[in-house]
Amino acid sequence: MAKTYFIVATIAYLLGSIPFGYILVRIFMKQDIRATGSGNIGATNVARSGAKGLAIATLLLDAAKGFVAVFLAASLAPAKPWLTAYWLLGNSNSSGVYTFYSPSNPLILSAGLAAFSAIVGHCFPVWLKFKGGKGVATGVGAFAALAPKAVMVAIVVFAVLMFLSRYVSLASVAASAVFPMATFWMYPDMRSAAMLTLIVASSALIIVKHHENIRRLMNGTESRFGAKSA
Repeated sequence: MAKTYFIVATIAYLLGSIPFGYILVRIFMKQDIRATGSGNIGATNVARSGAKGLAIATLLLDAAKGFVAVFLAASLAPAKPWLTAYWLLGNSNSSGVYTFYSPSNPLILSAGLAAFSAIVGHCFPVWLKFKGGKGVATGVGAFAALAPKAVMVAIVVFAVLMFLSRYVSLASVAASAVFPMATFWMYPDMRSAAMLTLIVASSALIIVKHHENIRRLMNGTESRFGAKSA
């Protein structure tokens, strides 16, 4: 099983490392997105470059690579959670409902490892000398395959704060902080130490990658969405 986990982590990392924002801007605008605005390769900075269409494409592709990483991880296991939902014949609980998830389920752990590795890949892509984005969209895509209800809670938090403040960074940090708690509350069968570690580590990494934004927020110098600079 250790070999499987290693393969899962490697594939997910390489998928997460694909710098779609950098690639799209380089192809269609003949520019290096790292020289624009905040220098970030994510959708927000692509939008600040004036390429709204490319920003949307970046957002969707960054989310998709996270989802695909988890999908491929699940394909290495005997069953897929989105096909069997919460039921698996032959494993019933006391109420007679056939449950799929268990705290030690290797499929869930493998998928959680893939989600975390994809986020690491986006934040530290091997193709760009380990200087990447902040992992928000990739994290949404990855965990949408594992904990969609918790992701929706995080998205609502993001949307509310974004509407009230127009600070993408503040909304992203708050949503990332809320996500582990929402997952713990909504998915009891994901409360194993290993899964909680991966989930918390994923959110923590995204928050840490926003450290410059957090400093600017505290100093009152952070740009609101729509401003020319980050």
